[in-house]
Amino acid sequence: MSTLQQNLIEFLNLNAESLNNEASKADQVVSQLGKSGLFKIGVPESDGGSGRKISDAIEAIASVSELSLAAGFVFWGQRAFIEYLVQSPNLSLKNKWLPQLLTGEFAGATGLSNAMKFLSSIETLGVQATTKPNSNDGSNIFSLNGIAPWATNLPESGFIVALAVERLDGGDPIIVAIPSNTPGLERASDHDLIALRGTNTAALKITNLAIDDSDIITLQARKWLPSVRPSFLGLQCGMPIGLARASIVATIANAKGAITVLQESIKKIEGDLERAVTELYEGVNSGKFVTEPAPLFKLRIRIAEIAAEAVQLELQASGGRAYHRDQPLGFSRRLLESAFVPIVTPSIVQLKGELLKHQQRQTAANAIA
Repeated sequence: MSTLQQNLIEFLNLNAESLNNEASKADQVVSQLGKSGLFKIGVPESDGGSGRKISDAIEAIASVSELSLAAGFVFWGQRAFIEYLVQSPNLSLKNKWLPQLLTGEFAGATGLSNAMKFLSSIETLGVQATTKPNSNDGSNIFSLNGIAPWATNLPESGFIVALAVERLDGGDPIIVAIPSNTPGLERASDHDLIALRGTNTAALKITNLAIDDSDIITLQARKWLPSVRPSFLGLQCGMPIGLARASIVATIANAKGAITVLQESIKKIEGDLERAVTELYEGVNSGKFVTEPAPLFKLRIRIAEIAAEAVQLELQASGGRAYHRDQPLGFSRRLLESAFVPIVTPSIVQLKGELLKHQQRQTAANAIA
């Protein structure tokens, strides 16, 4: 478990149930994480970060998710947006926004779930742009229209969101960064979720929204997205890793007389998790997942399965106590959190579909050879 500052541990322990059930503490999460320096982990020192590896950032998200998956989800959204800027060729955009994102003074939202599904030909892009040249300097002016049905870390006080945009002139799709005060951007009310309600998750509507080249993360989305996808998915894996660890700890604490019966199951799930995490960290740090995404997809699926298994093992260890509201409610929260892990984009079903297509392509290639 990554070392968290004591004041952050106290905040998460005190507010884990609240962040899962309602939104009154939602706007405090980013600032609390930022004050602890967590957003800087895995970001090069030259960009204002604390250095270290991307696996260290995943481990930090896991540590937060072990106490609150809602906070871990917000952490992932902020850190993913930071990664987009770190990997963006637009230095002026990076220099403008990165300092306040790293400290948690401002919120960054990853609206690229649609883009990752687009990259795998699962769905079309939800935002389109018409393009015209700027008569003053010849740069591009884009007019955007469309919707982002789901984005997280959208506090009413202000945010900046990354979106993938289809160019109607036939050019390569682009990735843009849009501040919340931009005319033409409308945030809907929070989604009525069954859990993780303190995450500022909502839909966005974009109407005749004007941006120019200064707002572009990349003009070559098809080439850029595969390079950032390992960080996007790797950081996302921090959530189920933390959830699994929390349930394993609770299983051991609650087993009591059943510890002998459950010992082998506990040992197996601990080993499965450790092996998956080791493989994940080796892959994201080496960069091999950029050109070989299939093993990363398999790990994302496996870690989600391990988290679900860990929560069920916790239930077996707790017995009927888990259904009593006069007992600590950690299990019921983790049960709802575990229901979210398979559906966060790209969902487990979507990843399995992509792996099936990958297998079919390999089979066809082998047949031709």
